[in-house]
Amino acid sequence: MQQFDDWTPVVSEQRDDLVAAPLRRLAGLFDHDGGHWPAGELPPLAHWLYFLPEAPQSTIGVDGHPARGATLPPIDAPRRMWAGGRLTLHAPLPIGARASRRSLVTDVKVKDGRSGRLTFVTVRHDVIVDGTVAVVEEQDLVFRGAGNGTPPVAPADPRVADARRKVTFDAAALFRFSALTFNAHRIHYDRAYAMEQELYPDLVVHGPFQAMLLADHLLRSRAGARLQRFSFRGARPLFVDRAAALNLAGERSVALWTTDQDGCACMEAEAVVA
Repeated sequence: MQQFDDWTPVVSEQRDDLVAAPLRRLAGLFDHDGGHWPAGELPPLAHWLYFLPEAPQSTIGVDGHPARGATLPPIDAPRRMWAGGRLTLHAPLPIGARASRRSLVTDVKVKDGRSGRLTFVTVRHDVIVDGTVAVVEEQDLVFRGAGNGTPPVAPADPRVADARRKVTFDAAALFRFSALTFNAHRIHYDRAYAMEQELYPDLVVHGPFQAMLLADHLLRSRAGARLQRFSFRGARPLFVDRAAALNLAGERSVALWTTDQDGCACMEAEAVVA
């Protein structure tokens, strides 16, 4: 982190009660009753519905993100994305438990590419219940300058899925996921902002929304499977109101990916199940 020698990472901690209500709303958004989820505990990745930001409205920027504060390095770039991450699930997160999440920036890298300067920030989160670390997560955030959000043309993904489910993300679904995760980034619900300011062709489907649906697709397709590790990365944007699909291939080591109307992979994930 030599580019930010004057900045020192600080540990932040949030506490939350893992109540059932957000899970019922998530099941509603996913259009099922949660019957294939493990009984009495959060389904994989559902801890993203807790430990939500509580930034004052006066600190929300023009893009809908809260001010970065002391927990992130002082990066001079207007755009940010949650690009991917890695999770290890050590123990269940019981519904109703009191939990904490301890967070720390562990790495910062600056790279210059065809689209300009990119700053990659890795944040480690430990989710703790009763003194035990249940989930270890590394989130990859990318900060970049303003630019055209339209992705370049890409070939269709050649992989053949063992299990495939068609989905369509409409504006109402994107808004509901934004509300469920208290995410005010305007590219997900403000079409004029997304197209005129960030130069996307339409509203952008959240990366975490796709990742959670892929994990859910795995549980639907592999009855009784328990997720041990999960990694994901955004390959290209997925846009609202286009035909899309959830794809899965493999047994214990599972490849998962979303595809758009042209068959291009948008979110790619790997899972290890027991």
